Amino acid sequence: MAVAYTYAGDTTSVLIDDRNVKNMIFADGPAGLRLQKEFLTTPQGEMIQSQVLPMPGLEKLMEGMELPGPKPGPDSIHYYQYCTAIPIATLLAMTWDLELIQECGDIVGEEMEEFHVTLWLAPGMNIHRNPMCGRNFEYYSEDPLVSGLCAAADTKGVQAHAGIGTTIKHFAANNQEDNRLYSNSHVSERALREIYLKGFEICVKSSQPMSVMSSYNLLNGIHTANNYDLLTAVLRDEWGFAGIVMTDWGTTGTLFLEETSHKYGNASPAGCVKAGNELTMPGAQSDIDGIIQAVNSTDQTELDPLTIGELQYAVRNMLKLIRQTNCYPGAKPYGEQFDQLEEYVIVQ
Repeated sequence: MAVAYTYAGDTTSVLIDDRNVKNMIFADGPAGLRLQKEFLTTPQGEMIQSQVLPMPGLEKLMEGMELPGPKPGPDSIHYYQYCTAIPIATLLAMTWDLELIQECGDIVGEEMEEFHVTLWLAPGMNIHRNPMCGRNFEYYSEDPLVSGLCAAADTKGVQAHAGIGTTIKHFAANNQEDNRLYSNSHVSERALREIYLKGFEICVKSSQPMSVMSSYNLLNGIHTANNYDLLTAVLRDEWGFAGIVMTDWGTTGTLFLEETSHKYGNASPAGCVKAGNELTMPGAQSDIDGIIQAVNSTDQTELDPLTIGELQYAVRNMLKLIRQTNCYPGAKPYGEQFDQLEEYVIVQ
């Protein structure tokens, strides 16, 4: 197959024909690539949607539902795409072996090339603040130095391959799973910089990941996806991040029923652009409408008015990165484009 069928998605295809802006393919993590392990297509290569069941047990929920698209037939072609199961992040961190972690990233990078994946939605690197966090297994440590060094090693392994990259997540202070779309993390600046941001800082400065994923939660009363101080002032201006920032899936409320029932509400799509969040995933018409409405808005009730320049800056960042990826021939390893990357050395 030309492109892997994944659990995560891709960027828009609407600009391919008239602008040659190709779409990046995303695959989730955390323990290696998470792809649809088997699927059917028509003889013409069109995906048979009834075979795409992205979560175990989903077939029971969908029993009796009619999905759009082609149906299985006698000429359907059966494909398999299996990937290597990499140890979870916590186990990798326990090895204290950065060369090993980089080799694991290299394995993931090889399979990304094979399946034409552009961005791996990993590594997760939130702090082990509470043992009850449901996704601690995806994260490295309670120590930000260990987390940053491990994520940097993983990123270097992946990004040694041409035109592909990692997406470090969830930025930032995402330390619980319960109600994580609407939890409000109250953190002092010192604790934030020394604990919850430090691992991300180390990874960005020493490996330049292609992408950063903002988290669902609020940070001191502001959705991280709408937080200019976090996504632009700190990430880009202080640390020199050069890639793109994407939202977690459904941050703006497009996937969840609670979007109007919680006092904190959801992140604003226009606010995402204004803060430095270039890519809203998975995207919906309501996101597009909200962004367009906010551009040069004279509505005094508009919470996140956008200038055309702010929108153009987000588009510029997206297009610049897409041109550097495996979407086009001649792509180079992303990390090679940065002459000065800091090396963090552990003092014995």
